[in-house]
Amino acid sequence: GIMSSRGGKKKISKTSRSTKAGVIFPVGRMLRYIKRGLPKYRIGVGAPVYMAAVLEYLT
Repeated sequence: GIMSSRGGKKKISKTSRSTKAGVIFPVGRMLRYIKRGLPKYRIGVGAPVYMAAVLEYLT
């Protein structure tokens, strides 16, 4: 659901496996693409915002 990205932090205990499988892999891949494809932009600034949008869109 849409709220999974926002409420995921509170529900870590219940959906620890699902959140790890559905978040860590995409994050790891996206960070790689961001580092490779967007070296000009600072990852610290662009990654969180971009990841939030992607996670909300996917979920």
